[in-house]
Amino acid sequence: MGALKDQLQSDLTAAMKAQDELVRATLRMVLTAIGNEEVAGASARALTGDEELKVVAREAKKRREAAEAFTSGGAAERAARELAEERVIAAYLPAQLSDDELSALVAEAITESGASGAQAMGQVMKVVNPKVAGRAEGGRVAAAVRAALAGS
Repeated sequence: MGALKDQLQSDLTAAMKAQDELVRATLRMVLTAIGNEEVAGASARALTGDEELKVVAREAKKRREAAEAFTSGGAAERAARELAEERVIAAYLPAQLSDDELSALVAEAITESGASGAQAMGQVMKVVNPKVAGRAEGGRVAAAVRAALAGS
């Protein structure tokens, strides 16, 4: 079991003792998602720390998207619950990169790969993704790369 999963498990126990329904339900959802990922595929396996982080980030993204859907559908109360769950999950994610930090990493990746033009986006993404590692969503990274390549 990875360190993140251990932390989630101990925080779940604490939330159960404190009778904190929101944290308890949210952490159970996240732990279930990690468990499902562990048994997905041909054989069960333990996830690495990075894989656990990806699952947690994916769960946070699901909450944000659900909140947007509920807000546009007029279900403000359900949207508020989804956003509250997303805040609980966000506590387990690394700090997100600012726009300036992301731009600097993208510029560095472009220089490193020697890429130019929109057709080189894949090359740059291969270099920048490991550097970003869960600190920015893929869509945001892709948009920054696209903008940087269009400007070069």
